[in-house]
Amino acid sequence: MQKNVIMSVDHLSKDFVIRGKKLGEKSKLLHALSDVSFDIYEGETLGIIGESGCGKSTLGRCLVKLHKPSAGTITYNGKDLWNLPVYEREAARRDIQMIFQDPYSSLDPRKTASYSIEEAMKVHHIGDTARERRQKALEYLQEVGLDIQHMERYPHEFSGGQRQRVNIARALSMEPKIIVCDEPVSALDVSIQAQVINLFRRLQKQFNLTYVFISHDLGIIKYISDRIMIMYLGRVMEFYTSEGIYADPKHPYTQALLSAIPPESPFDKKERLPLTGDIPSPIGDQVGCPLAGRCPHCTERCKKEIPKLVDTGNGHMVACFLYE
Repeated sequence: MQKNVIMSVDHLSKDFVIRGKKLGEKSKLLHALSDVSFDIYEGETLGIIGESGCGKSTLGRCLVKLHKPSAGTITYNGKDLWNLPVYEREAARRDIQMIFQDPYSSLDPRKTASYSIEEAMKVHHIGDTARERRQKALEYLQEVGLDIQHMERYPHEFSGGQRQRVNIARALSMEPKIIVCDEPVSALDVSIQAQVINLFRRLQKQFNLTYVFISHDLGIIKYISDRIMIMYLGRVMEFYTSEGIYADPKHPYTQALLSAIPPESPFDKKERLPLTGDIPSPIGDQVGCPLAGRCPHCTERCKKEIPKLVDTGNGHMVACFLYE
């Protein structure tokens, strides 16, 4: 069955300018993303995982037009997302929503849950009257497990899980096609995390949603994702199906990440593959593979060249000279 590509990212890069703190000191470039390319299929969950600072959140913000890429293109439904005609920009903003990591700071503390949802619909001209928007707000709150009694509550009157449900309801009210989830459960208790993850899965089937799910939790990514992209220092290290990566990780970085997962039984023994050495700085010119100083298979070539993603079979993409 042919899958429909809803969004395509082609050679995306994002640099941030770091200005000198001293008089006369030159500005430097921080390379948050470097030459990132991938496709997102309609109805799937694409998991993005990596260490803190690897560029996951920056990538998500580029997808929802919060950060403008320094180079490369993002194509949505066959059109360049950053060069859409004026009359198509508003529709694209509705279609691509984002749920942030901190549910409290994502809501206005002075506004009720109902107001936050209704205001978003009003801005995007959803609903003809205030009564209709209020009814829709109630319906979406009920979809995420809340009720009419929660409509007039303020953010501080909710628990962390309830606040995130309000954020999910607000995103749903836009009737989106893609939702970028930036570590949406990392600030929640473990017991609440499972409830919210199951809510995401139910809503995906019900509304035919496409997720880009960003996380550093290996267990959650395995549970919710159809395909997984492993990132390190702004580059894609490995890209394949969830089952394939967990069953047969090929990149040394992926192998080290997965070896950190605790065994299911305390009596099971599992070999740990720690990465030694210092993490290179993303500031300035990058020479060679970003993992070169920490990889046990590093060669002189790794220190001089940046490996490209190559297909090792069945679409299993790996950026490592071992598989050329």
